[in-house]
Amino acid sequence: MISSFVFRRFFSLALLATVFVAANSSAQSLGSDKNTLPEIGVVASEALTLDKEILIGDAIMRQMRGQAPIIGDPVINEYIQDLGNRLVLQADNTKFPFQFFVINNNAMNAFAFYGGHVGVHTGIITAADNESELASVLAHEVTHVTQRHLARRALSQQRSSPLALASMFGSILLAMANPEAGIAALSTSQAMSAQMGIDYTRSNEQEADRIGIDILYAAGFDPKATASFFGKMAEQYRMSSRPPERLLTHPLTEKRIADARIRMDGYPNVRLAPSKSFHLAKARIQARYQFKPDYALEYFIAVNDSGSYLIKEAAQYGLAVALFENEKYEEAKTINDALMQGDNENLFYLDLATDIDIALGKPQDAIAMLERVLKQKPRNSVVVLNLANALVSSKQYTRSIEILRDYLLVHPQDEIAYQILTDAYKGEKQYMGMHRSKAELLALYGAYPNAVDELQHAYNFTGDNHLEKQRIRARIQQFRDEQEKLKQMQ
Repeated sequence: MISSFVFRRFFSLALLATVFVAANSSAQSLGSDKNTLPEIGVVASEALTLDKEILIGDAIMRQMRGQAPIIGDPVINEYIQDLGNRLVLQADNTKFPFQFFVINNNAMNAFAFYGGHVGVHTGIITAADNESELASVLAHEVTHVTQRHLARRALSQQRSSPLALASMFGSILLAMANPEAGIAALSTSQAMSAQMGIDYTRSNEQEADRIGIDILYAAGFDPKATASFFGKMAEQYRMSSRPPERLLTHPLTEKRIADARIRMDGYPNVRLAPSKSFHLAKARIQARYQFKPDYALEYFIAVNDSGSYLIKEAAQYGLAVALFENEKYEEAKTINDALMQGDNENLFYLDLATDIDIALGKPQDAIAMLERVLKQKPRNSVVVLNLANALVSSKQYTRSIEILRDYLLVHPQDEIAYQILTDAYKGEKQYMGMHRSKAELLALYGAYPNAVDELQHAYNFTGDNHLEKQRIRARIQQFRDEQEKLKQMQ
């Protein structure tokens, strides 16, 4: 939808001394009663306070934004966050808001890290046959966080060399999210030695399965989806020369599968209608991210012709997205308009309609449509970001700036918003605002020195506005303080 800034900011791995992916957590035996949660808070806090956990999680997330192919797609982001929130509402020991995000990687993998961050690969979403299967993976990762498995790992490793742990754990995190970028780090840090600790993960994996299934059922999903997704992973293992990435970090032992099946036998059968949102998200990922444009078009033409779909609208939507990606805008519009006739506030359709109108040079049509929906959904990120982008395309920069500044008060870490805001300020020739929004975007990648440079450029455009001078100086100091915090974590 929107061109993105790409920055590479490599933190010293030393700042990740206590960082580790949730999958490689320790097997500290802290409770075996299958009907009660273990008492973990006091034990975990000995190694890592909640405040420090949030600080570390924020630092890792900034690194991830700069190094991993995180999808900046407002519709996919909205869907995965909503799905994750439904699970978090049923979880115990939630100490902070969760942030769910999607990485453009076809491997079947998902992971969690400090501060309530959960990443899921597109490969998990497209491999899942239904929303319950996808939710089962997210519920498992949520449990790793709520049970503070990472903090418990830090406790078990507190006598190890922090620098060695940083190099090993930080490299694994990067490799899981972006294997091509992480492979060199893995070899130089000898992080493969982490496999030596695989035996320590088994009790945590069983705990995450057990509690995750409970969360899944309480949230209204089919708990048996856990077993069906286990089957997919096991099948991929049999068909591959090496285990899927998820099995390297979430070992799928026979005992683990058997325990999960026994536990699921205690739940009633849950019959759910296919989720339209899930299938729309899956089609969007396939058409826009997984497949090349020409293959995506062939694939969705075949799917629609054969009738091999659960949700007809999702198959048609996938075809419309594929047509758009192949620059067949009028054909895409015809299909998407028909879909909107039956569901004119569907976020998937609205987003595509905006893209089509902008591509056809008719941003005013998108603006009229989105302004109407905004009255019903004034805080919805998909509506706000699409409207702001359409306003920039129609050179209505002032209105775009106005709605984005209000939006960022509530969503201060939205990269897409800062990207559009930068374009809006540039179009309006408000160079102070342009440099300030660039600075905020750079800070989201942890590139604090670059962010300070942008603020110093912004300072040159303040003129006699002493209030703005003070604000910029204060923000520069805040960035330097944040950078210093990272150094102190080494």
